[in-house]
Amino acid sequence: MVKEVIFGMLGGLGLLLFGMTLMTEGLQKVAGAKLKQILKLLTDKPLVGVLVGTGVTAIVQSSSTTTVMVVGFVNAGLISLRQAIGVIMGANIGTTITAQLIAFHLDKYALPAIGIGFALMFFGRQRKMKFWGQVLLGFGLLFFGLVVIKDMLAPLKEMQEVSDFFYRFSANPMLGILAGLVITLLLQSSSAVVGFIQALALIGVIDFQIAIGAMLGSNIGTTITAQLASIGSSITSRRAAMAHTLFNVLGVLIVIPFFLSGFFERIVDMITPGVVNNMTVMRHVANAHTIFNVFNTLLFLPFVGLFTKLSTLFVPGEVEVDHAQPKYLEEHLLATPSIALDQSVKEIVRMLGISRVAVKEAMKGFFDKEPKFFNKVRKKEDAIDNLQVEITNYVVKISQHSLTPEESERLPILLHSVNDVERIGDHAENLAELAERALEEKLPFSDSAINDLHTIYNEVDSMMEDVKEAFLAQNEERAKDALVREETINRLQIALRTNHIQRLGEKYCVPLSGVIFLDFVNNLEKIGDHLTNVAQAVRGVLHWDKMKSADE
Repeated sequence: MVKEVIFGMLGGLGLLLFGMTLMTEGLQKVAGAKLKQILKLLTDKPLVGVLVGTGVTAIVQSSSTTTVMVVGFVNAGLISLRQAIGVIMGANIGTTITAQLIAFHLDKYALPAIGIGFALMFFGRQRKMKFWGQVLLGFGLLFFGLVVIKDMLAPLKEMQEVSDFFYRFSANPMLGILAGLVITLLLQSSSAVVGFIQALALIGVIDFQIAIGAMLGSNIGTTITAQLASIGSSITSRRAAMAHTLFNVLGVLIVIPFFLSGFFERIVDMITPGVVNNMTVMRHVANAHTIFNVFNTLLFLPFVGLFTKLSTLFVPGEVEVDHAQPKYLEEHLLATPSIALDQSVKEIVRMLGISRVAVKEAMKGFFDKEPKFFNKVRKKEDAIDNLQVEITNYVVKISQHSLTPEESERLPILLHSVNDVERIGDHAENLAELAERALEEKLPFSDSAINDLHTIYNEVDSMMEDVKEAFLAQNEERAKDALVREETINRLQIALRTNHIQRLGEKYCVPLSGVIFLDFVNNLEKIGDHLTNVAQAVRGVLHWDKMKSADE
């Protein structure tokens, strides 16, 4: 008897969790392309963050998924810590939608949902139809899991030992909070745990007070998911996870006196129609879940700034910038390729910025005769090499997910662009070596030669700015500006060679200085060539079909 109950409960719980996972993943795929637009609604106003967090969580049906995404967004620099806290508050409200759905007793539709969902998922021709099939299949499995749990646990209410056990729980409501906390820590899904609690309350295994306590405990336990997701990430994302924990723990601590006195239970009874019985208890539990999270959010919404300070206090340290480590390539964003692709662009632009500084430092070391800059260039070049590997691997991982045709076309462009930017880093190191040699050998350069190098370097630096803005915003006009500058650089290369030959003929410079000078010019011109490739990539993204037809 006991073995059958345990096995049945585990099987039902597995179906519930698997169904919830399927449904959440399906909803993410359906809404994934729109998440980027939803995030654009975020401002520094916490209320907007709450609304966005509520909406996103209502869409994906999982506060854990939302908080993990938020940790990823913070780590990737998409949103600030202050914005993240507002979204997390909203996620706690959005996750109560699952319990409200369960309270509608939709289990009678579980098997039809499984059948229709399977048919759509495996026989649907369109990708969106397959995704909706996955959502429906997950929905059906979730409710079928609840049916199994209810059927397998129903005999427990007739057993005296079980009645005595839960009687002791009723005598100490804090044990209910502890139980909800531990179970959620193990399952890492507060929605699943609240659904499980609703099933236990429905068949009469636990009373309403124990159910409320377990629900409160689940709201603490669910914060472990974000904590685990933040391990090894940036200090800011760890603070976002800590803010989630502080928010839920403080909320439960504030509600506990009202819970122990029975006042919270009476509030739920007042709001929920009907007395608590087998037919209404699931709705009472769902409403208790919603009331707690709405109250918690309204209470703490004015204190977002305080939570920002508290999370910084609990996770101390300075936010360090490591050029060698990616800033935007967040693993948790791979499930949403449209966002992951944009993050790759941002990382390439950041890599281009590092390359630009490396070129600037190499030239500054030469112009100002400051050898200290050359080691900085080498460190940046090492960082650029590492970023090339990281971005390439990230783009490859993106390619392993379901992509739209437009997203697939962006992949080779990104890979080619990152290689061009890496080559700019190589040329920056070449410039540093040339400058270092010129200083060590105390080679003389005429004012005319120095002015020529300033002229072509300034043009290259301006071109790098044009390409950066063009690539980041997919701005064709800035890309065209960059291509115009590349033509200027090519003309300058020819003119500077002519000037150099003239200076040699007039003996204004020594031959070895002339060799270094020409190498400077050639490396700067090569940088212009690689920038041209990136600028052309921008134009390729914007007018891919037109370019292909023109080539043909």
